[in-house]
Amino acid sequence: MATVEPAADVPNRYVQIIERIFADRYVAGAKEIGFNRSEIERVAKQLKIRLPKNIGDVIYSFRYRVALPASIASKAPKGFHWLIRPKGKALYSFSLSPRVDIAPNPLIAETLIPDSTPGLVKKYAQTDEQALLARLRYNRIIDIATGITCYSIQNHLRTFIKEIGQVETDELYVGVDKNGSHYVLPVQAKGGRDRLNIVQIEQDFALCASKFPYLICRAIAAQFMADERIAIFIFENSPAGPKMASGGELHYTLVKPDDVTPELLATYRERLPRVI
Repeated sequence: MATVEPAADVPNRYVQIIERIFADRYVAGAKEIGFNRSEIERVAKQLKIRLPKNIGDVIYSFRYRVALPASIASKAPKGFHWLIRPKGKALYSFSLSPRVDIAPNPLIAETLIPDSTPGLVKKYAQTDEQALLARLRYNRIIDIATGITCYSIQNHLRTFIKEIGQVETDELYVGVDKNGSHYVLPVQAKGGRDRLNIVQIEQDFALCASKFPYLICRAIAAQFMADERIAIFIFENSPAGPKMASGGELHYTLVKPDDVTPELLATYRERLPRVI
């Protein structure tokens, strides 16, 4: 189960704004409640609340950093929760969805990988997200996790998808497997306070369907764990939406080469084969 920071950890003005927008439009039994960005300004004016310079931070906070307030969460039936989904340019909706928490499973065995990250990169990486993306790239962790030979082609790819709006993926890889099949692998990386969100995975599949319709898409999510282990989640798409691939959660720790001992390698040889 994911540990979600309480809504009180964002400015109280954000809570007041999002509660009012929801309350103004909610009716019993609703499964989707649309609203637009301008309502943030309208509600803030009504409540005499000073808005942040970046108005979008109100939405971003409740999508990726913290849970929606209890007054909203309580309107979801058991096993469901409300998500904020983009629905077009400056358009959003509160969407009732089955509860899906993308969080590392502490029972997953870790794999030690000799660290190939250049020292200067480790020293000067500015954010958790950028540090994580650099470690994935320099240590070829996407290749290792998927069994596909992968190449990064773009950071922070932004594009506009009809009926969704602007979407962004942190890094985009393309790859080829032993059979010659070609893949596109969008990567979402999270560190610090941000948390992984199934809506981002849905958007990554939509991006790939729009821009790379002839490639096999495997969406990747990466998360720094508390001890700097790296959790990798591999998703495939289905008629019911994104699903985690078989064996699709893996944990890696980057270590000095000498830490990968013959005894450790012997234990790895006993692991069952895996197919993604």
